[in-house]
Amino acid sequence: MSIFDIFNQISKEKAEPAGSPEYIIAGLGNPGEKYENTRHNAGFMTLDKLAAKCGVQLKKLRFKSLTAVADVNGVTCLLMKPTTFMNNSGEAIVEAMNFYKIPAENVIICFDDISLEPSNIRIRRKGSDGGHNGMKSIIYLTGFDTFPRIKIGVGKKPHKDYDLAAWVLSHFSEEELKLMEQGTDKAAASLELMVKGKTDEAMNKYNS
Repeated sequence: MSIFDIFNQISKEKAEPAGSPEYIIAGLGNPGEKYENTRHNAGFMTLDKLAAKCGVQLKKLRFKSLTAVADVNGVTCLLMKPTTFMNNSGEAIVEAMNFYKIPAENVIICFDDISLEPSNIRIRRKGSDGGHNGMKSIIYLTGFDTFPRIKIGVGKKPHKDYDLAAWVLSHFSEEELKLMEQGTDKAAASLELMVKGKTDEAMNKYNS
């Protein structure tokens, strides 16, 4: 990367908003190149999309996560990609919640869902972990299940006997990645509505 490219990249980044975040937006996944563009990292992909729209980069290591404070549709939000690996996601979320004293209702979690096809999303105000290990960790360590969440479709297993762990850690095909662009676009647009208290509008517009 040339000095000119670095200058351009820095100039595009926005300064962090002043004041404490009103919302936490977390995307779940596994850190490291090995897991890039795998199904389990749909949450990471969504946060990267949102961060780009907000003109920030998730690069500050806090709360066991890569973070940035961003202006999301006029609302100051902490964006998080936990580096704990999926099964321990709750460790990161509970630290950030406790530090900023943010209630569960203002913590939006984005994660993968194998019951939805790529390009589709589903928004829920609260609910159980649904068998998702990342959500299981978050609910167990915080003691709450009232987190708004966006489930991002990553496609069903090829057949019922296919190993679930192998499936969620598998990489998207090129065609699936194109569909995932649509899904993460919908998720990012939904987040912009949800932090403004317009969850019903987001559900009506984007739920599959």
